[in-house]
Amino acid sequence: MTAGPVSAAEKVTQGLRTSGVLPIVILPEVEHAVPLVDALVAGGIRCVEVVFRTPAARDGVAAIRERHPDVLVGAGTILDASQLADAVEAGADYLVAPGTDPEIVRGALDRGVPIIPGVCTPSEIGIARGLGLRTVKFFPAEPIGGPRYLRAMCGPFPDVSFVPTGNITPASLPEYLAIPQVLAVGGTWMVSPELIAAGEFDQIQRLAAEAHSLCRQSR
Repeated sequence: MTAGPVSAAEKVTQGLRTSGVLPIVILPEVEHAVPLVDALVAGGIRCVEVVFRTPAARDGVAAIRERHPDVLVGAGTILDASQLADAVEAGADYLVAPGTDPEIVRGALDRGVPIIPGVCTPSEIGIARGLGLRTVKFFPAEPIGGPRYLRAMCGPFPDVSFVPTGNITPASLPEYLAIPQVLAVGGTWMVSPELIAAGEFDQIQRLAAEAHSLCRQSR
């Protein structure tokens, strides 16, 4: 039997699980976008989340999409319909929100764009499931209780996959990846705003390669 086409949501799920780590980028300037992702790709990472917290985010996503059509590009910190529209028009493959806002979720799904909303309680996971979602962002991961808390959350929701994000470091990454329901771990340590602003793309490539290798060892 021939497999059917991969849905947009399946593409995101597969891409995140393959990567194991999701660089979360606060983009200072648009011109940093392409060399930044060049460095990530050279380091073995082919996914990125650009958070919509700077004026450069929308055009940065568009520039990455044009230069790297095969990289999985997400738009993060989507808080309202205007940001949602900008992210979709820029070519984002998926959206990420810090919380679970049913209006934002429905707006993304109406446009046919996968969205990963933030959760940190069983009630919020239940809301996301009720909206038809099976992939959520566990946030803020470390402050709320870390891997031990997340393992407890996985039990009642065996059909939900998680992308833990929030104060995670290379030291804590393996423990998260050891949880079967974790697709990928979001982090900023390899793409800090300071490194990006300084144009330290060789250093970003080195840190990306280390994160990529750590993911391979942890699964």
